[in-house]
Amino acid sequence: MKRLGAGDGYWYPTSESRRATAVRVLNALREYRASETAMRRRTRSSMAMGETDLLALRYLLDAEKAGHGTRPKELAARLGMTSASMTALVDRMVSGGYVTREPHPVDRRAIILRPTPGADEEVRHTLSQMHQRMIEVAESLTPQQADAVTVFLQRMRDAVDTVDAEHPDLVSAGQS
Repeated sequence: MKRLGAGDGYWYPTSESRRATAVRVLNALREYRASETAMRRRTRSSMAMGETDLLALRYLLDAEKAGHGTRPKELAARLGMTSASMTALVDRMVSGGYVTREPHPVDRRAIILRPTPGADEEVRHTLSQMHQRMIEVAESLTPQQADAVTVFLQRMRDAVDTVDAEHPDLVSAGQS
């Protein structure tokens, strides 16, 4: 196996033409993921929110758009959080002005979490130009290109999920 240089692509051999093409695709995917990670960090920073807070807000905005509120227990299950962690998250989001607690319309013992109108506006303001640029790129694809990209990304997701299923010790150690 040849020693790889800076642009070669980690540990992937590049001797075959097909392999070289695959390495270029994987490097482009890695570069995209790095850019997306940086964008998420900038978004969290500008909104003064953590990753989990932003995921929770996104879920609550989606639920609100669908016409229903969300119980903290449902949100905790969705995010894989404990009850105590959920309480701390909700407290942060309420004090930050992103979420309100409202009485459940049927169960007087329960509460519903709803995003504030300002939260939706702030997310839209923060992300709208980037989302527009992403939509424009996706719209520029031919139907055949869009199908190829979609199938590729779904198969990559399946490949990564398979690794997790085959090595549960990596998931539990947080190294997947």
